[in-house]
Amino acid sequence: MARMTQASEAHRTVRRRHDREIVALAVPAFGALVAEPLFVMADSAIVGHLGTAQLAGLGVASALLTTAVSVFVFLAYATTAAVARRVGAGDLPAAIRQGMDGIWLALLLGAAVIAVVLPTAPGLVDLFGASGTAAPHAITYLRISALGIPAMLVVLAATGVLRGLQDTRTPLYVAVAGFVANAVLNAVLVYGAGLGIAGSAWGTVLAQCGMAAAYLFVVVRGARAHGASLRPDAAGIRASARAGVPLLVRTLSLRAILMIATAVAARLGDADIAAHQIVLSLWSLLAFALDAIAIAGQAIIGRYLGAGDAEGARDVCRRMVQWGIAVGAVLGLLVVASRPLFLPLFTGDPLVKDAALPALVLVALAQPVCGIVYVLDGVLMGAGDGPYLARAMVVTLAVFVPAALLVPRLGGGLTALWGAMALMMLVRMLTLWLRSRSGRWVVTGATR
Repeated sequence: MARMTQASEAHRTVRRRHDREIVALAVPAFGALVAEPLFVMADSAIVGHLGTAQLAGLGVASALLTTAVSVFVFLAYATTAAVARRVGAGDLPAAIRQGMDGIWLALLLGAAVIAVVLPTAPGLVDLFGASGTAAPHAITYLRISALGIPAMLVVLAATGVLRGLQDTRTPLYVAVAGFVANAVLNAVLVYGAGLGIAGSAWGTVLAQCGMAAAYLFVVVRGARAHGASLRPDAAGIRASARAGVPLLVRTLSLRAILMIATAVAARLGDADIAAHQIVLSLWSLLAFALDAIAIAGQAIIGRYLGAGDAEGARDVCRRMVQWGIAVGAVLGLLVVASRPLFLPLFTGDPLVKDAALPALVLVALAQPVCGIVYVLDGVLMGAGDGPYLARAMVVTLAVFVPAALLVPRLGGGLTALWGAMALMMLVRMLTLWLRSRSGRWVVTGATR
């Protein structure tokens, strides 16, 4: 009995330690994630007072910029895992060196994006169907904002460095400061300097460059403190790129799912596409809370595996799954309880409300599943298991596409479409759960 009591107490102690680690990383990460979309919201609020054409142009340009940057989110994910492994192995100079490779890759990719976007901006805007009055504003905003893409990508890579170093507080502080600077600069340049939508673009570029400079200051200071080289290393940059390719495939597959869902909703009618946008916005908001746990998973799992502690990695994985289920259940209950208050914020149209209500119920029911998916996604990213994540997402895409395309053919509505979205999450959960159970992701050492 005494041995059982001691074992139980030891288990509780380990669980409490894991809880503290998860909370310490996830809470600041959530704050930083929430701060990011506030950039676009601040721009929209300020530009919206210039006129409808300017706001429409901003909407088109922002969609293009968001897509361009989100494609390269692997800069954060892959860097987090690689740096965390080195930290776990006790080699901080190598960890920072690994992070610098990711930052140099970000600069190279950013330069390439600028080279593509500047001459093709009119064609890209036209591809998104901008009206004749909105297109000039969209082109202006896109061309100026494109100059800040290298800084945006550096922010992604440097965020990954700090997460790998088990620091999510600094990204929170930088994100909040960047949001404030962006709002102030936009107001001053748009109205004070009379630059219009160009002022909004320049304000965002300057804020992003300031954020990148802040991150580089922190990383460079750490590199000098630990004697890590800051020079570009071709082999290291190539290795960072190779590690990012599978995560790029994963991200593109996920983006394709969201785009197909929106395209199908558009075919269902105006009320359905309007309701879909409302439901999708809530889905994205809920994802921030769950993604914060996933970010903690990337950092913690990488550190445990780098330290050679396979059992510790498995233990913290199980605990994070419990966190994911619990947070998902709470979020689901909040969705159900807040439906009467949430929908009137977006629409007064009873047809849109009627279409959105049952879809919101499906979103609520799916949240515990989403919690498992996000957590295991983070765990496998932290383990550097990108190739499996890419294959699993391609399989998920292959299942989702026919299910979604059948919705209008079979006379289904928005509820059926979100049923296909729930099916997509179930497939993701199954593929990730099978991988986690197999143990093949548990590869210890400073590198995978």
